[in-house]
Formats: sequence, structure tokens, C-alpha cells
Amino acid sequence: MSPTEQSQTLVLIVEDDEFMSHLLQFMLERQRYNVVLKTDGQAALEYIQHNAAPSLVLLDVMLPFMDGFELLRQLRGQPGWEQVRVIMLSAKSHGQDIARAFDAGADDYLVKPFKPEELLARVRRYLPTRPAPG
Repeated sequence: MSPTEQSQTLVLIVEDDEFMSHLLQFMLERQRYNVVLKTDGQAALEYIQHNAAPSLVLLDVMLPFMDGFELLRQLRGQPGWEQVRVIMLSAKSHGQDIARAFDAGADDYLVKPFKPEELLARVRRYLPTRPAPG
């Protein structure tokens, strides 16, 4: 992937926890992904309705104004967003929550707390591999 293609790889993060959202943003930007950060379901929905789909979405389950399950349903119904890869992030580890995420259209589900290497491996699963910086 060329530097131009790298800079065009966009990840939408929807996470209301300030520490977690900035950690995710830092991790992904260090890997040279572009990041858009939204901190609640309503702001994320407005972004989804008015912008082209990113390369990947990291979506928290528990959000203010609209939970991640409903936001995912809205996302999947938005033209151009039907095929975007979505990784749900949640402290909920019950089987019914995980099943609900997949039923709503999630591609993957990661339980918090998670190791950064695990998240990055899952991101690489859905996004093209980039050469090392330098």
C-alpha cells in the first residue's frame, strides 16, 4: 500500500469513554490510519448520514443517546455503509450480548479490557497491511 493509500484508510471510532477513545485514536494513528472520533450515538449517526463510509468502524456498545446495537442497525441501513466492517467493543461478555451484536450486523466483537495487540490484529484482519514506517 502506498503512503497515499495509507493516508486514505479511515477508521471511525465511536466510544464515549474519554480515556478509551483517545487510547484507540493514538494506537490507530501510530499505525498511520486516519481516525474520526465520535463520543455518542447521536453524533455518530449524524456522521453516518452525511459522510461516505470509512474503511472500518470501532463501535462501543454502551453509548449516550443511542446504544451501539441501534446505531449499527442504522449504519447498515445507510446507503454505502452496508458493507463497512464493524468491530463492536464492549465490557459485556455474555453470550447473548455477543449474539445480539452479530445479529445486528457486526463483523467482530472484542470484550474490554483487551490487549492492544489483539485489537490491532483484528484491525489488520479487515484493513490492508501497510509497510513498516521508515
